Amino acid sequence: MMAAPVKMRIVFGDDNAEKLTIESGMPKSVEDLSNEIKRQFDIEGDIRLQYMDSDFDNNFVNLNQISDIQDKSTVKVISLSDVSQGCLNQSCEDTSSSSDTIILSSPDSVTARSQWPTEFKIPTFPYDVEMQLQSANQAFMSSRVFLNPSHKLKSDILESLAAQIIRFKAYPSNLEIESVAEALIKAHPCLREQGSSSGYYGWKISLKYKMANYRTKLRNLGCPEMRINSLKNKPADKCQPAHNIKKPRKAEVNFCPPYPAGETLDSLEGERVSLLSEVQKRHNNAVIKEKMAKTFAYRRQEVVRDQPMIAEFKTRWPGLFTVPEVEAEFMRITTVPLVTTFFAQLDNHADQLQRLLKKTGGSKGKKIKLAFAPTAQNETVEKKRECLLRALCIYLNEDPSSLFKEYL
Repeated sequence: MMAAPVKMRIVFGDDNAEKLTIESGMPKSVEDLSNEIKRQFDIEGDIRLQYMDSDFDNNFVNLNQISDIQDKSTVKVISLSDVSQGCLNQSCEDTSSSSDTIILSSPDSVTARSQWPTEFKIPTFPYDVEMQLQSANQAFMSSRVFLNPSHKLKSDILESLAAQIIRFKAYPSNLEIESVAEALIKAHPCLREQGSSSGYYGWKISLKYKMANYRTKLRNLGCPEMRINSLKNKPADKCQPAHNIKKPRKAEVNFCPPYPAGETLDSLEGERVSLLSEVQKRHNNAVIKEKMAKTFAYRRQEVVRDQPMIAEFKTRWPGLFTVPEVEAEFMRITTVPLVTTFFAQLDNHADQLQRLLKKTGGSKGKKIKLAFAPTAQNETVEKKRECLLRALCIYLNEDPSSLFKEYL
């Protein structure tokens, strides 16, 4: 007997919802439902699903079990990566500030960066290198014979590793390079060094030098992230290789990207000037969003290279200083959604933070207890977040009224 079809309301943003019909019935898992949503609405990349929970006044919470939903449930889609605009084109002109529809500049660019992986995956080497390593690994497994790589073989391996590393970072830390070297000898045990206690110390040192050489190569090719640190771009009184090296901070993935294909300094400056008039128009969020995404690389190079004062920067880029564009810029730089990430971490540590804050004594402790008082009558997620943030402001000697605004 065939299962009855199920229908769901799929929410993509504040003013964007679609009807989903699954003829085969309720999916067996959350993953199956995610795949069906991605298939029917032409979504690319990772997504997270949330559903309306009646226990929390129909507020959205993460969907972890398929049994939490039923026919005609409402499910919200939260994008964790670049989202295909296939199902969102109908609302491209809406004024929603949702981070789910943030436009990233040049998402298909070969120079786009990703966050450093939890576990570094060794790339597939050129065919001749893979053949040599496969043979050497078999010899190692059978007779414990280590490979003494030739200069060319070692150079080819390091070149491939450097090309893979640069997809994540141009300036990897010492620990990150060590993790790559460790992953290399795990993937290819024949490359383990006999005279090293770790088995990869020599590979680690070689990788550091290779990355320096690789950065030089990219700088000569015009890569802006490396070019800003060249001696030609430093003042005469500070013309030293190690002076004021501009590197991305921990969370900065797209630190100093190149201009989009076909764009120049003059064309992007023209876009910036046109933005000054666009921000004066009403109901113009879609145009501003598109132009801000297009000029991202130009804006980042200005920030990294010139380090302008905030007042000057606000004058040149007034469109950036709005809630939707702050979220969008954060997403472009870090590839992580600002608001959802912040609240996810806040919810994760809420109980521990609440216990810690309630231990505060004195007059500050009394104010903190008053801040938490509303949670006794209202236990919704939003109220708990609000009270926790108010208490944190008090704990840090800040005025909560400067963070919260009430509209009556």
